[in-house]
Amino acid sequence: MTEGIYTLANDVVYDQLVALLNSIEANAGRPLPVCVIPYNNRLDRVREEIAQRPNVTLFEDIDSIARWENFATQAWSAHPKAQAIWQEKGISGVYRIERYRKYCCFDGPFDQFIFFDADTLLMRPLDQVYQKLGDYDWITNDFQYRSDLKYIFDCSEAELLKIFPPETIPAKIFCSGWFASHRQIFDAQTRAKLLDHLQSGEAEVMAWWDSDQTLLNYMVWRSGISYYNFAYDNQADATGCHWSSSFEERHHILYDKGQPISYIHYMSVSSSKFEQLCRGEDVGVPYQDLFLHYRYLNTPDQRPPITKPSSMVQWQRQVKQVWAQKSENWKHRLRQLRS
Repeated sequence: MTEGIYTLANDVVYDQLVALLNSIEANAGRPLPVCVIPYNNRLDRVREEIAQRPNVTLFEDIDSIARWENFATQAWSAHPKAQAIWQEKGISGVYRIERYRKYCCFDGPFDQFIFFDADTLLMRPLDQVYQKLGDYDWITNDFQYRSDLKYIFDCSEAELLKIFPPETIPAKIFCSGWFASHRQIFDAQTRAKLLDHLQSGEAEVMAWWDSDQTLLNYMVWRSGISYYNFAYDNQADATGCHWSSSFEERHHILYDKGQPISYIHYMSVSSSKFEQLCRGEDVGVPYQDLFLHYRYLNTPDQRPPITKPSSMVQWQRQVKQVWAQKSENWKHRLRQLRS
């Protein structure tokens, strides 16, 4: 029974990838193989990094990549609303089709695996997760179930109850940035059944803006596989994982309520912020000293001193952010008027 870790990356998230790999080496408790699934072909720096790490490989099964991109395309082809919105936005094909490559972990070399988004840092050993995989098909560890359903599904709870059993909602909602499962849990027969359901009208519950996450939640729910969420099923000992929480840092580990968290996920923090941080700019990334510790764990002499950007640069960035937000608001208002 082989155990391992997957992540999805390219050169754009190089700094996050290095930090993640270093945190795994430092905190996993034992050597674990890591397989990097390519987000696209921008991989020069990623390949150089992998060549220096004997426990890290690059996923190069092009048939698997094509299979999952085709699966996502078929699933979303059954969603007329999503197709219309994407066409209006000038998006060709499936929105962020590359993100569905993370599904390749179901075909890869590990019998049991944990998937990490690249913008994640591991904080403690993973043995407990692999042990739970002996009893369950699907493991998560996040508080997404406390969020509004609209972040995952574009429909009401009543509509979801026509498809899924009531005990599923909202208890089994999860973030697709971290999960654990088994190889071939979604084999060809299961994929075919899921597509039949989606093409019969069930695809319309998926949120067009949520990319791989909404489809993956649907797949887990609709297939009926066994499910365990550390943050839900063991709430007495549940700890946070999102960067917006207030954690205590001790010796480069984050603690919540006196317990080390499993991981910290920098979701929604742009890759450009990390790029600026690694150039030495203080751009306000949460727990940025912690991130820099792991990013330069093996190359401390390359860690840049951090300085505040000039007042002019800060002003220019604020203006840019304001106009970007106004532009998005105008587009949203226009879509409402058209509908």
